[in-house]
Amino acid sequence: MKLTLGQYLASIRLDRKMSLRQVEEASQKAVSNAYLSQLENGKVAQPSPSVLNTLAELYGIEYMTLMQMAGYLPATNARSAESRHGRVATFAEHNLSPDEEAELIKYLQYLRTKKP
Repeated sequence: MKLTLGQYLASIRLDRKMSLRQVEEASQKAVSNAYLSQLENGKVAQPSPSVLNTLAELYGIEYMTLMQMAGYLPATNARSAESRHGRVATFAEHNLSPDEEAELIKYLQYLRTKKP
């Protein structure tokens, strides 16, 4: 299952331990908490490039990734990475602790043992 733009942004915001209001304040009201809520809940599917740029800078993530997820750019880079590595790293933008990384690896190993 592929994450939507809204789901992805929500996961990054939660990883950064920010509330909707904190994002609004940090963006100097360039992105209101109500608008971000609508975006994260899928009510807004294609925010402006300006909003995406603000969120990318605020969260410390790649602007081009957001532009691709919003449908402004083709996902050619993601496709080439998928063909080389099977998938783009799911948690690459999340600040995982070493313990969390270890647990994810253990869980992945467990899942792989269950495949026929």
